[in-house]
Amino acid sequence: MAKISLRSRLFLSHLAVMGVGILTLVIIGRLYSPRLFVVYIERYENGVLNVERRTQLVKGFEAAWSRGMLWAILVGGGTAGGLSYWVSRRIIRPLDQMAEVTRSFAAGHMDERVPPSEILEIQRLASSFNRMAADLEGVEEHRRELIGDLTHELRTPLTIIYGYLEGLADGTVSPEPELYQRLAGETTRLQRLVNDLQELSKLEAGYLPIQAQAIALCPLLSGLVRPFADQFVSQEGVVITLQCPPDLPSVYADPSRIEQIVINLLSNALRYTEKGSVTVNAWAQPGRVYVSVADTGIGIVEEDVPYVFERFWRADRSRNRSSGGTGLGLTICRRLVEVQGGTIEVKSQVGQGTEFTFWLPQA
Repeated sequence: MAKISLRSRLFLSHLAVMGVGILTLVIIGRLYSPRLFVVYIERYENGVLNVERRTQLVKGFEAAWSRGMLWAILVGGGTAGGLSYWVSRRIIRPLDQMAEVTRSFAAGHMDERVPPSEILEIQRLASSFNRMAADLEGVEEHRRELIGDLTHELRTPLTIIYGYLEGLADGTVSPEPELYQRLAGETTRLQRLVNDLQELSKLEAGYLPIQAQAIALCPLLSGLVRPFADQFVSQEGVVITLQCPPDLPSVYADPSRIEQIVINLLSNALRYTEKGSVTVNAWAQPGRVYVSVADTGIGIVEEDVPYVFERFWRADRSRNRSSGGTGLGLTICRRLVEVQGGTIEVKSQVGQGTEFTFWLPQA
């Protein structure tokens, strides 16, 4: 059985209401109008009205009433039917436009929008639909950018590995230890990229487990900073320090995820600081414990600061690749902080350094 469209339902409902009104008018008028007519005639003639004259008057009235009612139904019913059809089309038109916009979306035209309507409820629906369309357009654009960036990131190490392997196969490249180290480095980069993508996917889908507990932050930070300080003690001009008050309140978070965040921020700071200092600082405010990682490195230009947490973003397209980064570390840091109830922000000036600050709730 075919379903009736909303336009047809509205039109038929208008016709049904009109039919009930006309039928009620006809029945009531047919039953009571002749009697009322006779009553009024008798009043005018002081109650003197013989049967024959009454019958003739009633028949004449009924004939005139029937012809008038027929024309009233034809003219009034036709006008009401046409008006009902027009109103139904006006009401359904925005919904048809939404259907057209949806089909345009399916065809890849993500910039289509539903025009405004004078009907309040339809306008609210159109506004919600347009907001959803704008969100979908942003998601689709972001998806395309992600696929493009991911393809670019994967192609580079694969091309290098393929080129070296092809050279080894045809004898144009000699099998030296440096070559195998380069191949191992590119393979490690691929593995790191895949692992970061997998972890970010779990974070955004809500599948990454967070084992939150009360943690004393100073011993944790000290254990993370010390290996970096020992590793870079021979690097001239770079000093790594930790400033953490002994009475710092405990935080309610996952210790392994805090380690992941701090290690990532420290690695970034040391990667882009040739000389100067990298400082890890911790302090408390009511209900929150803050941690910052500040460096005196090359810094980030002001217009690029809002984008540093975007996946695969970098001001210098070759900077992450030459330094071994995947372009996902800061994105993962932001998501790890957010799923634990905190936020992270960045401040930077070119030539003066960069500072990342995040907070976590107190235990």
